[in-house]
Amino acid sequence: MQKEQTFSQKINLFLKGLAMGAANKVPGISGGTVSFVLGFYEELIYSFRKINFIAFKLLINFRFKSFYSYVNGPFLLLVMGGSIFSYFSISLVLDYFLQYYELYVWSWFFGMIIGSVYYIGKGFGEWNSANIISLIVGISVGLGISFLNPARENDNLWFVFICGIIGVSGMTLPGLSGSFILILMGNYVLLLVDSVNELLFVVTNLITGNFEVLEDPEKIRYLKIISVFTLGSVFGLVSISHVLGYVLKRWNAIVTAIIIGFITGSLGIVWPWKKAIYLINNETFLLDKKGNKIIENYNRFIPDFSLLETWVAIFYIIFGILLVLSIDYYGRKKE
Repeated sequence: MQKEQTFSQKINLFLKGLAMGAANKVPGISGGTVSFVLGFYEELIYSFRKINFIAFKLLINFRFKSFYSYVNGPFLLLVMGGSIFSYFSISLVLDYFLQYYELYVWSWFFGMIIGSVYYIGKGFGEWNSANIISLIVGISVGLGISFLNPARENDNLWFVFICGIIGVSGMTLPGLSGSFILILMGNYVLLLVDSVNELLFVVTNLITGNFEVLEDPEKIRYLKIISVFTLGSVFGLVSISHVLGYVLKRWNAIVTAIIIGFITGSLGIVWPWKKAIYLINNETFLLDKKGNKIIENYNRFIPDFSLLETWVAIFYIIFGILLVLSIDYYGRKKE
């Protein structure tokens, strides 16, 4: 699958990584959906599958160049580099818009998912009974997940490791939002907000020469948590990719039908018109360590079509659909 990349192709891959990274952080959006729609999903799974015993053997024998080539390093470095960079940059911009223009952002996402369902479904092929059942199963699971209530925060390191395995699923399973799964497991704020912020604080202090920060037990606790979460994510990324590679090869149509169902079912999570339900403790909002109210789930409702903001939101839904369709058109034009 490897081939020499031009500069424009490298920039293109990095930008795709940015999009995937931003999607992975937003509850309800799957980075796997982005990779599927942008056309690099299969190569992503292929590359993760190459992280195996042979790759490990090359690494411990200090054959770094062979290791880099074997695991499709040029591709992984650009995509994952873009994804990580996005997590600390582009996704922060997304956080801002979610805070101040929430309805319009969710409308845009909703439109892009509708466009994604059309994009993936139009080239599916034959819809036989097995594929239709698989589609229904995918939709049912996706919708079921969207209406579950989350657990409470749990910082046990074994549970954090499991969160890493499950949380990374959004990168490899289109339609399944890893961030939303972490909300359901009760650890979204702990793992994707508090721990990341503390890591940035520690790294910034170490760079400026302040090593006393490592004597703070609370900072060490967060470093342990994010380290274990990262290990779980790497383990999950590799293991899930191996399983997916196997099933995609043997039951491609059925797995693709389930993926289309997952993506369709996730529309329930990103429905734009909703009000947050907060966790309550003795008739007061339950707060996280930063003083933010913790969202339990959402009350979804039909919008008021007499309001201007409803029509602006509908415009963004259409814009999201057209954006995905334009990506499809651009991709076919380049072929």
